[in-house]
Amino acid sequence: MELKLTKPICFFDLETTGTNVAKDRIVEISILKVFPNGNKESKTWLVNPEMNIPTEVIAIHGISNEKVANEPTFKTLAPKIYEMIKGCDLGGYNSNRFDIPLLAEELLRADIDFDMKSQASVDVQTIFHKMEQRTLSAAYKFYCDKELEGAHGAEADTNATYEVLKSQLDKYEDLENDMSWLSKYSERRKFADFAGFIAFDKKGEEVFAFGKYKGKHVEKVLEEEPGYFGWIQNADFPLYTKKVLTGIKLRKLNTKVK
Repeated sequence: MELKLTKPICFFDLETTGTNVAKDRIVEISILKVFPNGNKESKTWLVNPEMNIPTEVIAIHGISNEKVANEPTFKTLAPKIYEMIKGCDLGGYNSNRFDIPLLAEELLRADIDFDMKSQASVDVQTIFHKMEQRTLSAAYKFYCDKELEGAHGAEADTNATYEVLKSQLDKYEDLENDMSWLSKYSERRKFADFAGFIAFDKKGEEVFAFGKYKGKHVEKVLEEEPGYFGWIQNADFPLYTKKVLTGIKLRKLNTKVK
């Protein structure tokens, strides 16, 4: 089944220096852009992360420090990457929990103001786990009856993710071939930031999802404990989380002024 698209969707995968959204960096990014008319555009870049790639991580994706030493930095590539994904929905495997948050951090470091307010994000892993509980390699075998050659390579994983989603739509009649519907189905809890530190409650109001103020309304905490804002801004939180928190604080101040 081909995807019913109202705008392009970019399936993407990252290989990184680790799994810490705030600290780690991209070493490879592959994007498969699928247009509503069925045309496709694919780009893959190796990236110099400007930091050491740990040995245990190299053992997983095979990208060594020597391999990326002469490659462009993410900041150099950022305008091209952003131009490719701008205005598109995004699709990936575990992308809502890792790839999108990390990509947002890298873009913000490159002074590109990235957000997902008008874009859907379809996480194929969440759909898969709700239906079958497996890994990407197993998903590829289960849905497409193919062996995933080159697993943990960004390009192989990206193309496999695209094929798996199409096969999922063929297999499950209750899945709607609509990116907004799939985005809602593949999300877990709704968060205001990408990394999951600020969530929405049932009324759609922001609440902290961690720490001593977990479950408390962000606006109320910032009003009663103004030092908490400064602590988060100076601590090792993702840039996008800090951006969202700043937006909430400014919104509250503007409301008071009015």
